[in-house]
Amino acid sequence: MAGFLATFIDLLFNALLFAILGRVLISWVDPMGNMRITQILREITEPILAPLRSVLPPVGMFDLSPIVAMLLLQILHTMLLRAI
Repeated sequence: MAGFLATFIDLLFNALLFAILGRVLISWVDPMGNMRITQILREITEPILAPLRSVLPPVGMFDLSPIVAMLLLQILHTMLLRAI
């Protein structure tokens, strides 16, 4: 059972990391968010990124919330797998 749970957590966190990375990369191609894939990635990642944006101070025109979110997800991922 622990092996299944570890695999599920691993897949979930990897999917979230790739969704955040995908959102960052596609924002260069579709900054207005008109493409359907952009909308899907926004729906998946916004619950993670929005709270971080409200806490992080703005740094010019750069949004640092994806970097912080990816670091926090990696830390949480490692902690959860060690706890299992």
